[in-house]
Amino acid sequence: MKQALLVIDAQQELIDGNKNEKSVFNKEKLLDNINSVVKKALESNALVVFMRDKDVADGEGKGFQIHQDIKIPPASKIFDKEATNSFYGTPLLGFLQDNQVEHLVIMGCKTEHCIDTAVRTATINYFDVTLVGDGHSTTDSSTLSAEQIINHHNELLDGHYNVDHFSDVRIAQEDLFNPNHNNYR
Repeated sequence: MKQALLVIDAQQELIDGNKNEKSVFNKEKLLDNINSVVKKALESNALVVFMRDKDVADGEGKGFQIHQDIKIPPASKIFDKEATNSFYGTPLLGFLQDNQVEHLVIMGCKTEHCIDTAVRTATINYFDVTLVGDGHSTTDSSTLSAEQIINHHNELLDGHYNVDHFSDVRIAQEDLFNPNHNNYR
C-alpha cells in the first residue's frame, strides 16, 4: 500500500506566533512529533508532503517558510495553498493519485481549520487517514482553549467515515505507517 505523510501549515510564524498571534499550544512537542513522524515516513518509504498557507506571513519571508526546527527531507514535495482546504486549487490530489497513495498520515496546524478540513476532504477522495493526535495544534479561541479544541477534534475525527474510507486518530509514538483502518470495515 502506498502511503504519504501530509504536514500542513507547519510554518515559522504560524507555530511561533507574531505580534498579533500567540504561538500554538505545545509547540515544542508539536515540532518534536513532526520530526519523529517524518523519520518514520522515510523508514516506511512513504512520500512526505508539506503544505504552506499563503496567508501566513503574507506568503513571504522567513515566517512563511516551514519551521526551521523541522528536518525537511530532500525528496519532499512542498505545495502552497490559498484556502483552508489543502486539496482546493492545489496539485495535492493529483500528486497523491499519480503516486497511487491510499493512506494519508496528517499532522500540522491549525486543528479546527486546515487539519479538520484535510481529514474530511481526504476521506471523500478515497483515502484512509491517520490523524496524529499529538501532531496537530492551534491557539485558543474566544470560547475554547487550544487544548480543548485539539481534544474535541481528536474525539470527533476518530472513526470519522465516508462509507468506505475512514480516519483514525493515533499518537506519534505508534506505528502510524501500519494502518489499522480495516478494523472499521
